[in-house]
Amino acid sequence: MSVQYVADSRLPTPWGVFTMVGFEDPATGKEHVALVFGEVAGDEPVLARIHSECLTGDALFSLRCDCGFQLQEALKRIAEEGRGVLLYLRQEGRGIGLLNKIKAYHLQDGGADTVEANEKLGFAADMRDYSMCEPMLEHLGIKAVTLMTNNPRKVAALEKYGVNVAERVPLQVGKNSHNEGYLQTKMGKLGHMMTEHHFKDE
Repeated sequence: MSVQYVADSRLPTPWGVFTMVGFEDPATGKEHVALVFGEVAGDEPVLARIHSECLTGDALFSLRCDCGFQLQEALKRIAEEGRGVLLYLRQEGRGIGLLNKIKAYHLQDGGADTVEANEKLGFAADMRDYSMCEPMLEHLGIKAVTLMTNNPRKVAALEKYGVNVAERVPLQVGKNSHNEGYLQTKMGKLGHMMTEHHFKDE
């Protein structure tokens, strides 16, 4: 996959002013965004988050997952670090799309876990594609990343596509009574490495 740079602009946020860099995949028409803070080009590893779109968690404040919490924490950490990048990838619901995600949630309401729900709908547990990450990082001049993720499979997927992951650092936020089962499934079936600490509901 090859993505093309389209445009960039300033993006003021509660944590600081990022540069928003837009890319497009000509083959699919999908649009992806890099949020860049500070000077990131060079050989020194850059604090990074590869974040797949989650409308329900990122924009609608859902407590069913930890996505929105991770997005905000990653932007906060990048700003505090003074340099870093967040790649926001348009692949909702681990790649199955928004409406199929709602169908999966309906199955979860009936007792299925997140993996079982995807499989009942005819999808793999994780349909995400990370092939666009290397050309996006290359455009930004980033040679290596310190990746904020709980998912060792994401590290392996990025390395398969040529991204140098110098280190993995955990991003364990947002646990609550509504997503405990979801987080347990991420650990047990998807290999995520999560803390056992319990956080009080906000």
